[in-house]
Amino acid sequence: MAKDKTKDTPLMQQYNVIKAKYPGALLLFRVGDFYETFGEDAVKTAQILGIVLTRRGQGPNGAIELAGFPHHSLENYLSKLVRAGQRVAICDQLEDPKTTKTIVKRGVTELVTPGVAYNDNILNQKSNNYLASVYFEKQLCGVSFLDISTGEFHVAQGSIEYIDKLLQGFKPTEVVFQKSKRKEFLEYFGDKFYTFHLDDWAFTADYATETLTKHFEVSSLKGFGVDKLTTGIIAAGVILHYLNETEHRNLKHITSISRLEEDQYMWLDRFTIRNLELVSSANDNAVTLFDVLDQTSTPMGARLLHKWIIMPLKELKPIEERLGMVEYLVSHADLIEELLSHIKQIGDLERLISKVGLQKVGPRELSELKRSLQHIEAVKQIAAESKNPFLEQLAEQLNPCLSIRARLERELQEDPPAVLLKGNVIAEGVDEELDRLRNIAFGGKGFLVEIQKREAAATGIPSLKIAFNNVFGYYLEVTHTHKDKVPADWIRKQTLVNAERYITPELKSYEEQILGAEDKIQQIEIRLYQELVYQVSTSIKPIQLNAFLVAQLDVLLCFAQLAIKNHYVKPELNTRKLLDIKGGRHPVIEKQLPVGEEYITNDVFLDNDTQQIIIITGPNMSGKSAILRQTGLIVLMAQMGCFVPAKAAEIGLVDKIFTRVGASDNLSSGESTFMVEMNETASILNNISDRSLILLDEIGRGTSTYDGISIAWAIAEFLHTHPTAKPKTLFATHYHELNELASTMSRIKNYNVSIKEAGNKIIFLRKLVPGGSEHSFGIHVAKMAGMPPKLINRANEILKKLEIDRTEGQSIKDSIKKVQNQAYQLHMFAIDDPVLVKIRDMLNNLDVNVLTPVEALLKLDEIQRLIKN
Repeated sequence: MAKDKTKDTPLMQQYNVIKAKYPGALLLFRVGDFYETFGEDAVKTAQILGIVLTRRGQGPNGAIELAGFPHHSLENYLSKLVRAGQRVAICDQLEDPKTTKTIVKRGVTELVTPGVAYNDNILNQKSNNYLASVYFEKQLCGVSFLDISTGEFHVAQGSIEYIDKLLQGFKPTEVVFQKSKRKEFLEYFGDKFYTFHLDDWAFTADYATETLTKHFEVSSLKGFGVDKLTTGIIAAGVILHYLNETEHRNLKHITSISRLEEDQYMWLDRFTIRNLELVSSANDNAVTLFDVLDQTSTPMGARLLHKWIIMPLKELKPIEERLGMVEYLVSHADLIEELLSHIKQIGDLERLISKVGLQKVGPRELSELKRSLQHIEAVKQIAAESKNPFLEQLAEQLNPCLSIRARLERELQEDPPAVLLKGNVIAEGVDEELDRLRNIAFGGKGFLVEIQKREAAATGIPSLKIAFNNVFGYYLEVTHTHKDKVPADWIRKQTLVNAERYITPELKSYEEQILGAEDKIQQIEIRLYQELVYQVSTSIKPIQLNAFLVAQLDVLLCFAQLAIKNHYVKPELNTRKLLDIKGGRHPVIEKQLPVGEEYITNDVFLDNDTQQIIIITGPNMSGKSAILRQTGLIVLMAQMGCFVPAKAAEIGLVDKIFTRVGASDNLSSGESTFMVEMNETASILNNISDRSLILLDEIGRGTSTYDGISIAWAIAEFLHTHPTAKPKTLFATHYHELNELASTMSRIKNYNVSIKEAGNKIIFLRKLVPGGSEHSFGIHVAKMAGMPPKLINRANEILKKLEIDRTEGQSIKDSIKKVQNQAYQLHMFAIDDPVLVKIRDMLNNLDVNVLTPVEALLKLDEIQRLIKN
C-alpha cells in the first residue's frame, strides 16, 4: 500500500519532492545548522561515517531513521562519503529563515560524485581525478577525460583497444556511457571502474557540438583541432552535459580541449602499464616507477610526471629537447637549487585557479595564489638571465600577472581565514564604509568612553556612566544628586533607588550602528571578496599557462636531480632499429637493495638484422624477469626525456612496448592463468610493428609441458618470420628446448643468466651471458624457500630417475609411472633413512613360504637390533 504523503510534515513533504529528483544519490538536507539524512540514506550515512543513527516519529507512517552532522563539518564528511563510492546531493537553504514565515526554500546546489570533485580532502594531490565519458559507435569509440579540479579536458577516438589503453592509463575515477551499452562496456573494459549511465539522447553529434561551442564561446571546434573527431566530440559534449546535470555550471576554468594524438605517444597497452608497475601495482606495498622517479616539488609537477610516464613520446625532436634541458641542468647544479628555492614555494596553482573558476575559492587559497605569483616572477627573472634557449622561452611565456597580484596584496588581509564567513578577510583602506563599521563594531568601547567624557564635561556630572541592557539598549546613568543637571533633550527610561537612566538620540543612533555593524561588515566583505574573485577569474588562462610551465620545469628539474643522485646517463636516441644498453640497471630494484649492496648490471643488444630475438634461460630467481623489466623501463624513461640507469644506452625509437611478464591470474573473473596469458600474448602478436619492443616471460607455463613448449616455440618462430615486422624481443623461458631455435633461425640468439655451483649449493650471479642453460635449478630454489629436507631429497631422487630414463629413451609419462610405483611401495618408509631402507631390502629378500617360525623370530630380533643401534 502506498504511503500517505498527506500525513508527512511540510519539511518531509519538501524532502520527498527533492529526493525524488535524485534517486541514486545520498541527499544531505540542510536543516538549521545541520545536514540531515533520512530513511535508507541515513542508514548508509551512519554506517559509512560512523555516526549515530536515530529513529523519530510515531503514528500511521511509522518511525523514520535519521543521521546528521553539523554543517561546518561538511568537507570532512563529504570526502568519506564520496570515497565510499556514493553520489552525494547537497541540498541547501536558498533563503534566510528570518525573512520567511513559511517553510524555507531549499534546493540541490551541488551533486558530488567520485569523478566530479574538487574538495582537497577527496583528491590526491599527486594524481588527477578524471571523469571519463565513452561513446560507442560500432567498432569505433569516442572517449573524453575531464578533471574538474584542474580544468584539463582531453578527447580521443579510435579502436576499442586504443580506448582501453587510454582508460587504463588515465584511470578515471568515474566513467559515464550510454545506458543501452552496459553489456558492451563490461565486455570491453571490465568491471573495475565506477560507472554511471545516461540516457542515449544525450549522445548525439548536434547536441554535443552545440554544448561545446556554447561553453567555449566559439563558432566551431576547428581552433582546438578536434572538429574531425565526431565520436570523441560526442563523448566530450556528454561530459559537459553531465556537469550541468550535477549542478556544476561555473566552469570558466575549462578554457580549452586538446586532442590525444595516438601518433605522438608510445603504445603502452593495459598489460604493459600493469606488468611494468609504472604508476600502480597489484602487490601490496610494492614500489612503482612513479614512486622512484617522483622528486617533484609541486603537485602539478607530480601529476605531469604521472602523464609523461604513461604517455612516453615517440618523436625524436621533443624527446631530444627534454634530454637537452636535463643535460643543461645537470651541469648547472647551482641553477637547480636557485630555481627550486622558488618552485617549492609555489602551491597547487592548477587547482587554485580552478577553484576560482568554480567560485569555490577560499580567502586563504587566494593568499596562496598571491604568494605563488610572487615566486613565479622570481622564476621568470632567473630563467631570463640563464642564457639557455629553453629557459629564455619559458621566461617569455611566464606571466606573473602583476595587476592581479597587486590587487590581492592590497585588498586581502596578510593572513586571512580559510572561510570567508569567519570575517576579517578584506584589508583596511579598501572600503571607507567597511573601515567605519569595523571601528564601530570593534572599537565601540573607545567611542562610548568619548561620549561619556564629552557629556560629563558638558553637563558637569562627573559620576556619569554609560551602560547597556537588553531592555532598552545603551543608556546614561545619573545619580539623584545630579539629576537637576540633566539636559532637556535626554529621555528618561528608568528610575532606580539611587539613580535615573536616560537615553539620547545619539546613543540610539550608535546602538543601531553597532548592533547592525557585524551584519553589514559581513555583507560588504562578501561583496568585495566576490569582486576580487571575479577580477582574478579574468586571468584564469595566463595562470593556467603558468601552472603548466612550472610543472614542466619541475619535472625536468626532477629528472636532473635523479640523474645526479642515482648516476643516470643521457641516452642517445635515433631512428636506427636497434637497442644497445651497456650496464643497464633496474631503476626500482636498485633502490630497494640493502645498504652497501651493488646492483648487478647487464648489457642488452637487439637489432632487426643480427640479433632480433634473445632467448634467455636460467634458474628461477636468477633475475631473468628483472632483466626484461629493466630493458622496458630504460627505453620508456629515455622516451620520456629522462636520463637512464645504465653506463650507456643507444635507443632506436620504439613505438610500442609489449610485455607478458609474471603471473596475472584473473580467476575471480572466471579466467584461468593460461587463458589470461594467451589473451595478453594474442594482443601482442596482433599489434606488432617494426619498431616494437616485446618482453615475454615464461610463455606457456600455464598449461602442460608439451603444449607450453609448442606454443612458446611457435611464438618465437612467428616473431622471427613475420613478413612485415621484426620486433625486438627478449624471451625468458624455463623451456631449454627453445635453445634449439638458434640453430635454424639466424636472428635468434641464446643467452642465460649465469650461476655458480659451490658443492651442493648454487650462487645466483645475475649476469646475462651468451649461450643456453641446461638446468632450471628449481629444487635449489625450493630448498632456499625453506621446504622440508625430506621433500627436497625426494625431489632430487625423482629428478635423477627421470633424467636417467630420458637418456635411455623412455618417455616422461613412463618415467613418472615408474616413480609412482616405487613411491607406492615405499610410502610406509622415510626414504632418506638408511636403516629403514636396509630393513626394506631385508623384507624384500625374505621368502615367507619357506621361512620357519624360528627363522622368523631371528629376523625380527635382527630388525630390532638395527632399530636400537
